[in-house]
Amino acid sequence: MIPGEYVLRPEPVLINADRPTTEVDVVNRGDRPVQVGSHFHFAEANPGLEFDRAAARGFRLDVPAGTAVRFEPGDRKRVRLVALAGRREVHGLANRVDGPLDRPAGAASGQEQP
Repeated sequence: MIPGEYVLRPEPVLINADRPTTEVDVVNRGDRPVQVGSHFHFAEANPGLEFDRAAARGFRLDVPAGTAVRFEPGDRKRVRLVALAGRREVHGLANRVDGPLDRPAGAASGQEQP
């Protein structure tokens, strides 16, 4: 072994195995590129991106941690999303949820926006 060397198993590493997924078609209607990171609540992504936000509620991009998907102006892409796990709470970002994802839209806080 060499100091600092990585020794990897021959099997591929499966990310997000056995987690619920969905796919949405996304179009960048804006005039600037938009990048969405791996762990961003996709339903709250840049308003210049056109897609079914209700279908994306509670999901993030199904890509490796620390990576992102870039949408150039006019780009149309189909992306795969994976369900958020853990406590399933979203705070901050675009402030459209600001709490538990599993409560009905607009319930409790009264802050959720379309």
